[in-house]
Amino acid sequence: MNTSSPVVSNNLVWAILSTVLCCLPLGIVSIIHAAKVNGLLAAGDVAGARDAADKAKKWAIWSVVAWAVMVVLYLVFFFVLGIGGAMSGGSSY
Repeated sequence: MNTSSPVVSNNLVWAILSTVLCCLPLGIVSIIHAAKVNGLLAAGDVAGARDAADKAKKWAIWSVVAWAVMVVLYLVFFFVLGIGGAMSGGSSY
């Protein structure tokens, strides 16, 4: 008889990294879900723990995606602004 509880990764490291390095609001949601995992496991709710871990992972991924989109938009904005400024005859001699 196996009395050990199942191991469910809480994804807390990814949640914290995505919060600090990427998108703060989405990362916070990820941390909240990751923090629930161990408590749910201790209460014997394995399905709930897996669901919370999956949600933590999902929100961490969305945090990284949101950061990547913002970086691309930032670069496009300044590339277009730089090219637009150069083409408008910004030289004042």
